[in-house]
Amino acid sequence: QVQLVESGGGLVQPGGSLRLSCVSSVDITSIYQLGWYRQGPGDIRGLVASSRNTGEIEYRKFAEGRFTISRDNAKKSVKLQMNTLKPEETAGYFCNAQENSTSGIKQYWGQGSQVPVPS
Repeated sequence: QVQLVESGGGLVQPGGSLRLSCVSSVDITSIYQLGWYRQGPGDIRGLVASSRNTGEIEYRKFAEGRFTISRDNAKKSVKLQMNTLKPEETAGYFCNAQENSTSGIKQYWGQGSQVPVPS
């Protein structure tokens, strides 16, 4: 069982920056993928960025050049640095872990971090 605890959410002004952090209860070197998702008001939850234990990193197009995902195995953590935030990016941001198992992929979620960006 993987528990993910997030921190770093909060109000940020348009054009500002924020860094989200997510700490795992277990060693993350064997966790296939760590990522960040977001869910705005009335929206479905969607991927922002992901980091695999193969070294592969993926960003959704809106995040390229502004957001950076970083994985620290020693600290069992994954961070998301977000720059030049926009009001339409107001959302709950969720840390996600995907672990391979004999019965398939298991997913775990953090508690969510609210990031309001006022217009």
